[in-house]
Amino acid sequence: MYHNYIMAKKSPYTVLIAEDENNLQNILCTKFTEEGFAVITAVDGQETLDLAIEHHPDIIILDLLMPKVDGRVVLRKLRSDMWGKSVPVIVYTNVSETEGVDEIFRNKAYDYMIKANHSLEDVVTRVRQRLAMQGGIA
Repeated sequence: MYHNYIMAKKSPYTVLIAEDENNLQNILCTKFTEEGFAVITAVDGQETLDLAIEHHPDIIILDLLMPKVDGRVVLRKLRSDMWGKSVPVIVYTNVSETEGVDEIFRNKAYDYMIKANHSLEDVVTRVRQRLAMQGGIA
């Protein structure tokens, strides 16, 4: 199983980026590293689950359309795990179907962001907002 684990200098927070599109994953990884986060990347749903349970990141950015295990299934499985039930998850996807959004929020996703409608800065801002809510950074 291949994944990246990039530690920013003195980073107190780790973000798991679950994105199967290589270019976008690299861009997100670079942006979060530049912003001072440690970054773990996953290219499919099963790897996302494995890395989340192994590393306990502070927050997860999750695409819905992932190989092996769909992002919705990843979210449901995370919520059934003792640790995973409370980890903040931001769904970052191009899936804009309204009926699926209800399920995402029932499974306690912190946010649902459509890639085409949000910049990288927006994603970083949401991550910082969520971490600030749990006593982390602002």
